[in-house]
Amino acid sequence: AEFPGCQIFLHILAVQRGLPRSPEAAKHVHSQLNAVIRPMYSSPPAHGAAIVVAVLSDPHLYQLWQRELSDMSARIRHMRSALFDALQEVQCPGNWEHIKDQIGMFSFTGLTKPQCENMTHKWHIYMTMDGRISMAGLSGRRAKYLAEAIKDSVVNC
Repeated sequence: AEFPGCQIFLHILAVQRGLPRSPEAAKHVHSQLNAVIRPMYSSPPAHGAAIVVAVLSDPHLYQLWQRELSDMSARIRHMRSALFDALQEVQCPGNWEHIKDQIGMFSFTGLTKPQCENMTHKWHIYMTMDGRISMAGLSGRRAKYLAEAIKDSVVNC
């Protein structure tokens, strides 16, 4: 919220001072924004730390947090299984056991850069070009769509 606020403030200031709208003026505003945000990156606000202290120091909040972590972990494992099952269902060539065996919010699919580009351009599935995809962002009803996109990319790229 702080950075967009700075942008709005600098825009209003530029309008009030009658600065022209030009590439040169944009460079000056960009320079000022960089001066404002650099300390924010170097010394982030304490909001996050205050939340951590509040959760870890309250037994009820801590227990709730632990339950939510467990639920989220189980959901991601379920999404991995759903994707694996969908890949089997669409008969995607290759061994996809690694999808189930990996842990965490992301999965390395093993797709090549051209295959990843196909996923993005043809199927509108966005992932890093090294084949890493967010398992946390997958839903059960979209697992088959993702499996079909992976199959198309593996077979045609």
